[in-house]
Amino acid sequence: MTKTTGNTAHDDREAQRSPSVLHHFRPLIVDVAVPLGSYYLFKDACGMSTFAALAWSSVVPAVRTAWALVRERRTNALAALILVVNVASLLLSFVSGDPRLMLAKDSGVSSVVAVGILVSVALGKPMMTAGMKPFLVKGEAAKEAAWERLASGAAADTAAFRRKERAFSLVWGCVLLAECAARLVGAYTVPVDTMVWLGSVVMVGAMAVAFMVSGGLAVEPMARMLAAEERRAEARTAGRPAVSVAA
Repeated sequence: MTKTTGNTAHDDREAQRSPSVLHHFRPLIVDVAVPLGSYYLFKDACGMSTFAALAWSSVVPAVRTAWALVRERRTNALAALILVVNVASLLLSFVSGDPRLMLAKDSGVSSVVAVGILVSVALGKPMMTAGMKPFLVKGEAAKEAAWERLASGAAADTAAFRRKERAFSLVWGCVLLAECAARLVGAYTVPVDTMVWLGSVVMVGAMAVAFMVSGGLAVEPMARMLAAEERRAEARTAGRPAVSVAA
């Protein structure tokens, strides 16, 4: 009879507590549905003006982001950037009273986030790694150890691993910049009521493209490198030779 230890249950609990990729991308995902739904609620159901509806619908994601920072008691780079841009653009829009500027500020969120991501790549500390790592490691100790060896330079595939890590953030930065440009043009060329929902469609589409491209270009190769590094660690423990994986 096989005896079941508590390690499996413990590992499951650790994986459940480990933040998923959706946890890190939630500020971007939630900020699509909340402003869109609240805009139509304020404008159609409450009879507010276009500017007032846009203004109040922008308060919700700003408050949500601030509350997440306070509740979690840690700084999420993406959430912090979104918070700063939301607050600054909201104040500017209240002063100007221009509903199109309110729409343009949404592209400002993407542009600041995109620039922050690209700068982090240039500095060698890719910002989007915070969202990707939990998705690949899945709370498993062996994968966490393999990641640390690859990231620190202690593994054979370190150079390729770091290139893919930078590529992941680079894709997101470039896609968000393109999304920013598209929404900025639309804010001043498309009717306001149309651009309210079209801007959200553009953002969702851009995120879908970023997920697909970064997944094929970086996430899948990095997952293979992690698996190969795990096998090498197992081989070293067993005293067997292991083959490096080229990316």
